[in-house]
Amino acid sequence: MSHDTIKTPARGRGALENPTGRFERLEIQCEPESDEPGQIKTELFKDTSHSIISYNDSPDVGFSASLNPYRGCEHGCIYCFARPTHEYLGLSAGQDFESKIFVKMNAAALLRKELAAKSWKPQVMAISGVTDCYQPVERKLGITRGCLEVLAEFRNPAVIITKNHLVTRDIDILSRLAEHQAVKVMVSITTLDPKLARVMEPRASRPDLRVRTVRELSEAGIPVGVMMAPLIPGLTDDEIPHLLETVAQAGANSVHYTILRLPYGVKDLFQTWLEQHVPLKKNKVLHRIMEMRDGKLNDPEFGSRMRGNGAYAESIAQLFALSRKRFGFNKAKKELSTASFRKSSEQFSLF
Repeated sequence: MSHDTIKTPARGRGALENPTGRFERLEIQCEPESDEPGQIKTELFKDTSHSIISYNDSPDVGFSASLNPYRGCEHGCIYCFARPTHEYLGLSAGQDFESKIFVKMNAAALLRKELAAKSWKPQVMAISGVTDCYQPVERKLGITRGCLEVLAEFRNPAVIITKNHLVTRDIDILSRLAEHQAVKVMVSITTLDPKLARVMEPRASRPDLRVRTVRELSEAGIPVGVMMAPLIPGLTDDEIPHLLETVAQAGANSVHYTILRLPYGVKDLFQTWLEQHVPLKKNKVLHRIMEMRDGKLNDPEFGSRMRGNGAYAESIAQLFALSRKRFGFNKAKKELSTASFRKSSEQFSLF
């Protein structure tokens, strides 16, 4: 399969290009009909996966089981480390990733089947380990909400990671899980600058709406934290104190960060984006990244890929630690619990 290379920005999209995937042997380049930015429509495709829970053994993440109702993400975050996963589908990590979305329509049914299996061991499940479970199409399809209903039915604990205010729609279900110490929501906030967010994460909720999301969840009694992920050296690292202060006032009870990762084709997409949107900062950002990645733009090694190495990485870690302490994030937090896990009430009704 081959894909056109799009050289002009498209409205509401993060990537400026649609390069051929790294597994494709043929590439076709077509000149655009106009220099004017175009509109790329979102297309939905049925995902026919026969399972919904994925497992990993990475020491860098705090979970081994995860659930992703969608492949691809319309939020269009230019830095997204998951972009190259679309190349396994014969598509591009560029504009294909944010406009061709694969939907797992039977996700809730698959989840119920897997949680009911004798082999399932109750454990914390991450929702949105790869793409955002509350991306725009969720408003219409409600697949994530259906999965939450199943998790609440089984009382299986879950951590949700999202950039979208839409998560507040499901406060009713999240509250049921919270009663059993079985849910936490992590809101991803990379910047408080609305202009930067608009071009960097074009279809995610605005920064002020994400802060409001933290406040609404906290006021509803749902444990909520904030991920400054990714933190972009030379571009967003100076926001650490202000961002942590802001989310502390909104009710966040924990904060974390990861350093920008640029695997495979994301490196090129991100550099093109820097040139287009923040050209005066491009060299500074790339220099800082390489300073933290042993002279390269990406480091895939466990242990260093999330935090970086060197003096600059250490200065970021120290600033984050000091800000965390200053704004009261060093207090002990309750861990999620599997103590209330139960098999489905529907199963019990059979006996």
